[in-house]
Amino acid sequence: METRQAPATEEAAPKKTNRRFIIILGLLILVGGTWGFNKYNHGQHHEETDDAQVDANISPVIPRISGYVTEIRVKDNQPVKKGDTLIVLDNRDQLIRLEQAKAALAGSQGSLQFANATTTASQASGITYEANVAIVNAQIEQAKVNVWRTSQDFARYENLIKDHSITQQEFEQASAAKQTAERQLAVLQAQKDAAERQYKAAGKQTRATSEQSSVANANIKARQADIDNAKLNLSYTVITSPANGHVSKVNAQVGQYLQAGQSLFSIITNDAPWVVANFKETQLTKMKLGQVVKVHVDAFPDHEFEARVASFSPATGARFALLPPDNASGNFVKVVQRLPVRIEFTQANDQRLAQLRPGMNVFVDVELN
Repeated sequence: METRQAPATEEAAPKKTNRRFIIILGLLILVGGTWGFNKYNHGQHHEETDDAQVDANISPVIPRISGYVTEIRVKDNQPVKKGDTLIVLDNRDQLIRLEQAKAALAGSQGSLQFANATTTASQASGITYEANVAIVNAQIEQAKVNVWRTSQDFARYENLIKDHSITQQEFEQASAAKQTAERQLAVLQAQKDAAERQYKAAGKQTRATSEQSSVANANIKARQADIDNAKLNLSYTVITSPANGHVSKVNAQVGQYLQAGQSLFSIITNDAPWVVANFKETQLTKMKLGQVVKVHVDAFPDHEFEARVASFSPATGARFALLPPDNASGNFVKVVQRLPVRIEFTQANDQRLAQLRPGMNVFVDVELN
């Protein structure tokens, strides 16, 4: 009987094993099917990508003039406010240029005063010469009357001398009076011509000195501009923070010579950060502005940020590359392109936003409905 019971035990074991396998396989199929259905259903209403990073405004700190560093007032990663002094440069050269500009301005102002005084004197001389011309004209009119009177007397005396009605002496006196009046008129006319020439010369001198005043005024404006420029350059010796934020690594040392336009370090501003997500071009079919986005930051895996689609880049990332691809030559291989999409956070009171830093990796999930 023992030999008959052994085969029955061996047959029961395989049946039990097969039943467990079938149950486990069924559960796996059920779980996999459920997961696959949920994944498919999620993919119909969502677009996801992990090719995304946090971004923010970064203001470079760049000196506007060249000079030697005399003082550095910030350290790496230090928070700063807009207008805080970061670096101080040696300002002695700028102070000398400012004094030179002030001296040049004083010289131009002296030239203007001299030109104005000369103009005033020329105008006074012109008035005097004009008065002289008027006086001479009056004298000429009087002389003309005297010439007419003496000419009339000479004509009468000339007729009387023929009849011996007057003496020769009286006739000669009339002739002398006529000649004297005529010569006096000629002298007055010469004086008038001289006075008119002097008046014209005074007018020309007045115009010339007026032009000198205009030139002096222009020089004053130029010297004032030099002073303003010197003051501006003097202010550039103190490099201040362009915005509120945090200082990056400070690449400067006391005594170092800085060139104008040299990039020293950056200020990562405290403005609200955003996310730049690079979606495949095939994912953009149903994406629109304003769609809700769920953002997961690798640094805070248990926290979900709420955001929205803010804008789409006008070109793919490849177009902005240093060496953009040119498919017009050689063999063409089609590569799916990615388009940067700006995603902005919608919860401004989220305390975690202050802990985000540019460059952090994130995962974004866009709801297409």
